Amino acid sequence: MGRGSATALVGAATAAALLCGCGGPAAAPPGAATAALQTTTPHSRATATPQATPSAQATPSAAPPAQPPPALGPAAVAAAVSGLDGIARDVMRRTGVPGMAVTVVYRDRVAYLKGFGVRRAGSPGAVGPDTVFQLASVSKPLATTVVARAVGQRAGGSRAVGWDDPVVRHDPGFALKDPWVTRHVTLADLFSHRSGLPDHAGDLLEDLGYGRRHILERLRDEPLGPFRARYAYTNFGFTEAALAVARARGLSWEELSRTLLYEPLGMRSTSSSFAAYARAPDRAALHVRVDGHWEARHVRDPQAQSPAGGAGSTARDLGAWLRLQLAGGVYAGRRLIERSALDRTYLPHILSAPPTAPYGRPGFYGLGWNVTYDDLGRLQLGHSGAFRLGAATNVTMLPSEGLGIVVLTNGEPVGAAEAVALTFLDVARHGRPTVDWLRLAGAAFAAMERDERPATDYGRPPAHAAPARPARAYTGGYANGHYGPLTVAQEGGGLVMRLGPKPLRLPLRHYAGDTFAYLTPGENSVGLDGVRFIMGADGRAAKVTVAGLDHTGLGTFTRRPSS
Repeated sequence: MGRGSATALVGAATAAALLCGCGGPAAAPPGAATAALQTTTPHSRATATPQATPSAQATPSAAPPAQPPPALGPAAVAAAVSGLDGIARDVMRRTGVPGMAVTVVYRDRVAYLKGFGVRRAGSPGAVGPDTVFQLASVSKPLATTVVARAVGQRAGGSRAVGWDDPVVRHDPGFALKDPWVTRHVTLADLFSHRSGLPDHAGDLLEDLGYGRRHILERLRDEPLGPFRARYAYTNFGFTEAALAVARARGLSWEELSRTLLYEPLGMRSTSSSFAAYARAPDRAALHVRVDGHWEARHVRDPQAQSPAGGAGSTARDLGAWLRLQLAGGVYAGRRLIERSALDRTYLPHILSAPPTAPYGRPGFYGLGWNVTYDDLGRLQLGHSGAFRLGAATNVTMLPSEGLGIVVLTNGEPVGAAEAVALTFLDVARHGRPTVDWLRLAGAAFAAMERDERPATDYGRPPAHAAPARPARAYTGGYANGHYGPLTVAQEGGGLVMRLGPKPLRLPLRHYAGDTFAYLTPGENSVGLDGVRFIMGADGRAAKVTVAGLDHTGLGTFTRRPSS
């Protein structure tokens, strides 16, 4: 998704993770489900970490112990599973998403495993249980499963890594803007998006074509918010934490995830390498909607942020991962992950989505998981992933019930994956869908899309706009310490801006006066955005601000003296 939502549908706040069955037969008043959906919006910014008051800490509750909620019995789950074919087909019919794969695990058994539709629109190849999909941000809970195993393992009688280790202990070259934060920020801080880095720091550098090392080094340029007090979703902060763990083990991230998780679980089609996905013969292409139909237009290489959004997997393989999660770190009778290390990932570490209504429910972020609680107080964990360029995925679990579902799709985010998961859980809980989850999730995604658009419609210049100056007033080279060089040249009667290491060629169209517009590139594209030239005393531009790069004040480029 774009700015404010995510390259990989913003983990904090996706419908699947935070819409926790708040419909229910006895449920919420009208609008409650909508309010819950609103709490999933990735734009949410937590302003403080909840803390218990001293009196609350000192005084035990006088209330009797709460009774555990009634379990979801095998009959209820079987009924929900029997309806999954219809749920999936209905969502695909209503959205047109070309392909989908679904797996359900219940009490350490794969209860459902099926593919629907095609891998590529217009081609005959069918989606099956072994079709490889790009997971986008469902890579995050997969990654913290890897790290939980590393944390639980001992080396030389002591733990090689711990969730509360400062990142610099394992990566001495890592730095943020504030030296104190650099010394104190931990792996858990970065895995829970509470480091103070701004929302989606680094993602725009990826869109320009920069590689992993360059992007991680540039995190030190970003202005920091309050440390451990505000949630802001950062793919590259998350990536840095995972790479620090791999460095501590003397491996690449791709090797670490393979040796600690994928191989022990027999996940033969799963990888943290884009190259492995790209060469898989049975793989799902990415699709976007174009004039009401779906097209496979784009390739999305997320290798730079592999731990956060770059894994590829199948419904069958992810069923094995769900079994491991729901069995508390045990797989096929063998303990692979220390229970305490895995449990830490499930705890709320930061408020990610404050309630928007009196009857609303807050959402939290753990370590790679959205954390919330359903109507009966049961822990519900989830994460969605999305590439605006054509993928949407979801995992949702009720650990106390041993129940989890994964939904993979090969279309841009329209709420399809979330709708299948939430409708299934609704039927398991209540015997029927209590709300139209596709309508709610689809509306939430559409709202995110609208909110990300620039306030100015650069496609419609003002009727009486001031003319542009001669081209030479704007052409030349400009420098920026964060985004690198920018050049503006006259080509074919118009101006062209070039940015990035390759670089990208971005034509400029005149808007008004010294302001032009360009089509923003990559996963975070928001359509046309502005380019404003600031003129010097000599009548030539001294600076240029690229609005699409200026979300944290780093988007101004200064003319080079020789240019």
